[in-house]
Amino acid sequence: MTTSTLSDKSNFYLELEDKFGAHNYHPLPVVLKEGKGVYLTDVDGKKYYDFLSGYSAVNQGHCHPAIIDALINQAQTLTLTSRAFHNNILGEYEKYITEFFGFDKVLPMNTGVEGGETAIKLARRWAYTHKGVPENKAKIIFAEGNFWGRTLAAISASTDPSSYKNFGPFMPGFANIPYNDTVALEAALQDSNVAAFMVEPIQGEAGVVIPDEGYLLKVRELCTKYNVLFIADEIQTGLCRTGKVLACDHEAVKPDILILGKALSGGTMPVAAILANDEVMLTIKPGEHGSTYGGNPLACAVAIASLKVLKEEKLAENAESMGILLREGLSKLNSPLIKTIRGKGLLNAIVIEHENPDASWDLCLALRDNGLLAKPTHGDKIRFAPPLVITKEQIFECVDIIARSLKTLE
Repeated sequence: MTTSTLSDKSNFYLELEDKFGAHNYHPLPVVLKEGKGVYLTDVDGKKYYDFLSGYSAVNQGHCHPAIIDALINQAQTLTLTSRAFHNNILGEYEKYITEFFGFDKVLPMNTGVEGGETAIKLARRWAYTHKGVPENKAKIIFAEGNFWGRTLAAISASTDPSSYKNFGPFMPGFANIPYNDTVALEAALQDSNVAAFMVEPIQGEAGVVIPDEGYLLKVRELCTKYNVLFIADEIQTGLCRTGKVLACDHEAVKPDILILGKALSGGTMPVAAILANDEVMLTIKPGEHGSTYGGNPLACAVAIASLKVLKEEKLAENAESMGILLREGLSKLNSPLIKTIRGKGLLNAIVIEHENPDASWDLCLALRDNGLLAKPTHGDKIRFAPPLVITKEQIFECVDIIARSLKTLE
């Protein structure tokens, strides 16, 4: 399907982007103008189920009234002071989020990738000041298939050529091991210069790759044994997406550094947070790290409201039960095109098996035509991650849409 099948109004907006914007994305051809709850509406008034949720930034649903109220009220009072001065919201937010997750301190930033960068800086500083690693020798271990952004540090950790090819030279002191492989992890941790192991509890961008049960427990055990920081990248898996407040909660493990982002603002603005205890966090002194917008009053007010919605509306519990319904519904379709169904909570993916290499893209176009928006990742995989406010009846309707759409490829 080409843009020629779209309305003149939609094509107008697509042509504007094509002419004046950088070509660093390949979006599904749909032009959206409104969002409410689990739904999105395009410029022609057609309504869709959102099965991407802004890559899990909109866990609370589009334009959640409590979050929007907090945004509007604070925006009319004070939006930014910079950290050159104190403001009356930051401390309240810091108290709320640290008590929420059980850490001593929070370092507020804006985006998820900034969170990753900050976690690495913290880990390196801790390695020099507490572990005794020689200057400029600290190493960070990552898992193959990781994705945490597009900055030079993030792509230096990547094993995906589409992320790193022709962007070198890369950040030194990074190494990769296979995901879900604790034998390889223990071998890597023999190096006394290793500061941290940074890992996604479930690899999202790689196609919702779920490790074996007990993997995170073993990661925690090994990091403790070898005096290495366990950094959990919960930017996509955290904040109730997988059926627990954090994906680490499935195995009752606590990382040394927790990275949050995306749904921390309910999809309204960039808000990220790095949480750690004093031994790690207080290694960075005034003037050594920061951000003009990090911890701004507007972001703090929005983040408090976003966390309250997750808790008060029991969205982790809903994600757990609705995720089971979704996977059961997909399984009962018995479609020859679905090779694999995997997921936890409402972070799910299907792997498409078809002779056409563009089958996943074509299926997403069919889903769009039938009223559901999803996007392929890594060729043959499609994530299904609706807002966590979705209901049982809506899940059934969406499974029916998926079934009808699959038939167009059979």
